[in-house]
Amino acid sequence: MISTGKEIQFKGILSVKESDMAGEGTTQGRDVGFILEQGDISRPPTGRPVIYATNGIISSGHYLTSMAGMRMLMSGGNAFDALVSATFAAAVVEPVASYSLGAEATFMFHDVGTGDFLSLSGQGPASLKATPEFFKSRGHDSIPTGPGEDAPLSFTVPGVAAACFSMLEKYGSKSVQEVLSVSIEYAEKGIPNYEYMTGRLDAGGAVSQFELFPPGGLEIFFNEGDIPDPGTLLVQKSLARTFRTMSEAADKAGSERLDGISAAKDCFYSGDIASAISDASRRVDGILDESDLENYVPKYSEPIGTTYMGYGVHGHSTWTQGPVLQQALNILEFFDLKSMGHNSAEYVHTVTEALKLALADREAFYGDPDFASVPVDGLLSKEYAAERAKEIDDLRAHPGMPGHGNPWAYSEFQGEVSPQPSYPSGGPMDLQHESGTTHITVIDGHGNIACSTPSGGAFNKSVFFPELGFAISTRSEMLNFTEGHPNVVKPGKRPRTTIINYMITRDGSPIATIGCPGGDAQAQANLQLVLNTLLWGMNPQEAVEAPRFSSLSAPNSFYPHTYLPNQLSMEDGFPEGVSDGLSKKGHNIVHASTCGMGAAVAIRNPDNGVLAASADPRRASY
Repeated sequence: MISTGKEIQFKGILSVKESDMAGEGTTQGRDVGFILEQGDISRPPTGRPVIYATNGIISSGHYLTSMAGMRMLMSGGNAFDALVSATFAAAVVEPVASYSLGAEATFMFHDVGTGDFLSLSGQGPASLKATPEFFKSRGHDSIPTGPGEDAPLSFTVPGVAAACFSMLEKYGSKSVQEVLSVSIEYAEKGIPNYEYMTGRLDAGGAVSQFELFPPGGLEIFFNEGDIPDPGTLLVQKSLARTFRTMSEAADKAGSERLDGISAAKDCFYSGDIASAISDASRRVDGILDESDLENYVPKYSEPIGTTYMGYGVHGHSTWTQGPVLQQALNILEFFDLKSMGHNSAEYVHTVTEALKLALADREAFYGDPDFASVPVDGLLSKEYAAERAKEIDDLRAHPGMPGHGNPWAYSEFQGEVSPQPSYPSGGPMDLQHESGTTHITVIDGHGNIACSTPSGGAFNKSVFFPELGFAISTRSEMLNFTEGHPNVVKPGKRPRTTIINYMITRDGSPIATIGCPGGDAQAQANLQLVLNTLLWGMNPQEAVEAPRFSSLSAPNSFYPHTYLPNQLSMEDGFPEGVSDGLSKKGHNIVHASTCGMGAAVAIRNPDNGVLAASADPRRASY
């Protein structure tokens, strides 16, 4: 989390709140002046401060990722230049922790110059070969992925590079060479290994997957087979060569900025890099080939949203799990959450039960709207939320995933509930080592706001190709085989992705971004960030540091789609008695170190232009 400009403090989303001092110049009989000479009157409410600024601010999953974006801002670039640079750099800085260059990202942004307020999908689709018949002919009843030798069957078109180039072309001001320069520098010269990264190398099955498709990343990320020590250098020469190939393609295109961006994109999707990706996929009997890459185009669309406490809360449509948050917010409007107290047993129960209802609808109705009819207006209807809210029992948790509703009855369009897949309950769930994601948010001094949530290509689930320097997305695993279902696999269709982010508006103008990585926990964690900010008036740092919870009472989006009815994960830090109170309501409580990690809330005060951002101490976020 890095800023430019002087520090100005304000509390909550828009209001100033001064600290209280007990008495006039004294506290508990002690002279305030003396206390302040020796230390402070009290400890800060958070482990890290809110960062305030006026000229620009950025927060991400790692300080070097943030620095890549800040270098663009400090050299005259805008928020879009910074976000593109940081998103590419994260593939160098956070490959173990988060995502690969061969993967995907979702973007949300507001451009003050054009007034555009848009969602950008960098979620690549399934291969043009992907059909239920293709996978069934190979003996599979769902799309498999790693760990294991079937990982290449779930290869998914890398979307993040195309989306970054498109954003840079339409809204940025820098050349592609400049935004790629930091990534090239980090990969060629090396970055220091850090604890979050080495901890992920030591768990989660990366080594076994590397050995299954040798050499994988063993010679890059390990020190002669051992986990490297934090502070040693990680050099990624092949990844640097991939970035440099795109930069050199831009050099050859001439001096025009747009020509350079186009050349870099073509290099990745129809040129040398595309050929290398296709050859690598073919070598491991993967599903991806040149035609999949050549046909890919990132997609812009209007965000979908709802209102809460006078604010707009906007996110991506049903090609993601994003609307879970807005559906839950609509349901929660029918409860007096404030009277329950923050993170009390009653509060956690009510929010969890609302989420379970929304997750049930996710499983029944969400899918790529380019391929399926989805009653988005019905799902986000306040009247539909009132009907669903009646299903929440204040005293007892629903014993599993509730039944889905019928949002078609509240839609202006005609449709019916499709056939539904079935998922057996039980199965493994490693809450501490789920494949990672990262989140980046930027606001510049002009008021441009942009964020991305990149993910995919996890080392334990995919194949790492050392000649490319990255792994390929396996996100197609989220599609199903149920004919007629909105999320059934089809050639060129986007899987219903877990990666999401949100923007909050006041009087129609975007003023804040919300994002939190964490697989299926993302919508749930982001809901808690929104509530912490809008309902409880927390500042951005308080909002992300507050303990979180996450329901596992819905089939997991990732293969093998583990379903743990009524299981509720909780971090440390809840008030005494909350866990017992939830158990008495029927929740099966399990401990989790994190329920979403790498969260950020960033706010621009439209009244004075002051910027504020937070960074999640659950990982190396800054």
